[in-house]
Amino acid sequence: MSQAARPLLWHIKVSHFSEKVRWALAYKGVEHDRRAPPPASHMLFALWLTRGEQNTFPVLELDGDRIGDSTRIIETLESRYPDPPLYPGDPQERARALELEDFFDEELGPHVRLLTWHEAIKHPKPFGEFAAQQLPAPLNRASGVAGAFGTAFVRLRYGAASDDAAETARRHILAGLDRLEAELGSGDYLVGERFSVADLTAAALLYPLVMPPEAPSLPEPPGPLARFRDSVSSRRGFEWTAEMFRRHRRPTSAAVAA
Repeated sequence: MSQAARPLLWHIKVSHFSEKVRWALAYKGVEHDRRAPPPASHMLFALWLTRGEQNTFPVLELDGDRIGDSTRIIETLESRYPDPPLYPGDPQERARALELEDFFDEELGPHVRLLTWHEAIKHPKPFGEFAAQQLPAPLNRASGVAGAFGTAFVRLRYGAASDDAAETARRHILAGLDRLEAELGSGDYLVGERFSVADLTAAALLYPLVMPPEAPSLPEPPGPLARFRDSVSSRRGFEWTAEMFRRHRRPTSAAVAA
């Protein structure tokens, strides 16, 4: 009898939605391999892998299926690898955790991404060096080309050139922190007394802003983003995010990080 193939995660190294899935895999101790195509080409890979259903990463190959969308991936992992659980056992708590996952996916994650790229592309030299580091050798020597291409891509893909969109993103991030802190109340976790998909999602999607050491490393934020980060760094939601990474972000189990 042939042995089942290891799960394979197609991801973007610095993506917070990819981090959401990497964290879920690590939390459940799922040994897996990884592939990270050059930036911007991931949309074509995602369309090919999912037969046109998904145009972005992460995508997980598991048991012969290719699953796109971080929420669907975690749902599949929860069914295939139920322990330790990320879904609460109580039906009402589970419904609340899934509602919060959806809220942070839609109302926080895209705005953290847009604001981060908006500020990054204003500084061509460090952005070019960062973009080049994401490319395989020998392409990673061409920081100017990588920066120009990366800037064009994030402008087109995420609308990152718009000052108005960036201001909207700031407001959404602050509203997301407000919701996070209100849902936490005086507790340690968003739902019940233990870590769940709601906590994982909120913390993973805030990682580019909080930059916890357990997450993939990012360049130092440019001035305006650093100032925005400083302005929220004493908030409970910011400190809670760092604490969730410290408590629950295990090192990935035997993954080939590519």
